[in-house]
Amino acid sequence: MTKMNKTLIALGALLASGAALAAGADLGNTAKQATNWTAIVMFGIFVLFTLYITKWAAGKTKTAADFYTAGGGITGFQNGLAIAGDYMSAASFLGISGLVFANGFDGLIFSIGWLVGWPIITFLLAERLRNLGKFTFADVASYRFSQTPVRIFAATGSLVVVAFYMIAQMVGAGQLIKVLFGLDYTIAVVLVGILMMMYVLFGGMTATTWVQVIKAVMLLSGATFMAAAVLFAFGFSPEALFAKAVEIHPKHDALMSPGGLIKDPISAISVGMALMFGTAGLPHILMRFFTVPNAKEARKSVGWATVWIGYFYILTFIIGFGAIVFLMQDPAAYYVDGDLAKGLKGGGNMAAIHLSNAVGGDLFLGFISAVAFATILAVVAGLTLAGASAVSHDLYATVIKKGKAEQAAEMRVSKITTIALAILAIFLGIAFEKQNVAYMVMLAFAIACSANFPVLFMSLMWKDCTTKGAVAGGFVGLIASAGLTILSPTVWEAVIGNPKGSAPFPYGSPALFSMTAAFATIWIVSLLDKSARAQIDREGYPAQQVRCETGIGAAGASGH
Repeated sequence: MTKMNKTLIALGALLASGAALAAGADLGNTAKQATNWTAIVMFGIFVLFTLYITKWAAGKTKTAADFYTAGGGITGFQNGLAIAGDYMSAASFLGISGLVFANGFDGLIFSIGWLVGWPIITFLLAERLRNLGKFTFADVASYRFSQTPVRIFAATGSLVVVAFYMIAQMVGAGQLIKVLFGLDYTIAVVLVGILMMMYVLFGGMTATTWVQVIKAVMLLSGATFMAAAVLFAFGFSPEALFAKAVEIHPKHDALMSPGGLIKDPISAISVGMALMFGTAGLPHILMRFFTVPNAKEARKSVGWATVWIGYFYILTFIIGFGAIVFLMQDPAAYYVDGDLAKGLKGGGNMAAIHLSNAVGGDLFLGFISAVAFATILAVVAGLTLAGASAVSHDLYATVIKKGKAEQAAEMRVSKITTIALAILAIFLGIAFEKQNVAYMVMLAFAIACSANFPVLFMSLMWKDCTTKGAVAGGFVGLIASAGLTILSPTVWEAVIGNPKGSAPFPYGSPALFSMTAAFATIWIVSLLDKSARAQIDREGYPAQQVRCETGIGAAGASGH
């Protein structure tokens, strides 16, 4: 704990995951505010406590199994809270409440999309993942296939998703810290990078899990208080709240109608698919299923995660409408120059933060600001661990060393990768400071649902899937989702600066097209594959199926 003196630097960090998602141009417009000492002190307490947990976790992290999966010793309830902590990003908290504040009913598309991904994981993946895998989702995808090509694809897919998600986190962290804490952007980004590196480097999955659990409890508590305070003002009648919001908001009745945010049905379906199936392809979420001792606990952890995440998204909806009622009636306090036309101070994503001040004063504002930072720290720690395991376990231990790597050497590679990822995250966070990174979270989900999910699904569910089919389909999905995102209005016009209406691909999300292309490629290439390797792949399916469904031979709770 001698490194504690670094923790104040830590202050800056967290909030970003996706303010990015809903933020758009808001991210670039944040103005530095006066230093908020209440928020800084509360965040400092959180950091000191989590660093103490990291020190404790470091004493328990001896083997690769401890580092990657906490030795498989996390309970279903704890893992459910940790998954919720990993998943409820700042995009969820600030982004969705900001979208509801601006668009009303339509803001729900993101919360519903993100929530309905969980039944897919529950019924299709959770148990099978736990029974087949050991450390990463690549263990599952490559179970009966040729290891090298599938691991290279899986590591590529993981690292690309982690990279885009991480840039969004870091940029959001820096921008929001200017607003919430009054600290400089660069200090904020460096702090997030240092803290996330310390959690993962010294405490591995054990420390990361407990950081996520604590953050989930803080976020759920804060959001519950805020939603309860809003409803209390209306006699706990949501109907009265919505009626008042409709009366005050410039959109009036249109506030409660769909179609204002995403106007054409193809974009709506495509965005919905990316949010639903992308969840089932996020490497840092899939990795959490290996931290429990058996398939029963894996199912239980998804059940609990769904409960907490569903509850949280209901709260964000109430918070969004509460912000309309409380903030629009007091423009002098919360709007730039007191003018509704100029928007909220700090941008549209600040609706929840300003509402915390309106219902709980400075002290609660400080707490919610600290929670927003803690949110980012928990998410980036999970992302870093997923990236490090993709390099050390999938590439180094399995591809380069052909499964014969010594445990100490594999651990060393993970720790070097963790440091490299932290440095890269800091560098990219600073490099993208002035950029509109709103598309990056969406791109991470699009790649996850177009590359990782189809390979995982087909390898588990279809007996004729082959190595060539899985790798070809995976790379087609990855390239198509990235390419179509670049050609879409979000990047082609908003980022590159081409004239409005000139984007070759007219829809907001590529998922409908890129995911279909990935599945079709896997199917066609596998059917045409008559090689000797394809024969081995098909013959391996019955044994995989038995282990999948029964858990016989599954990796134990600890050991390598």
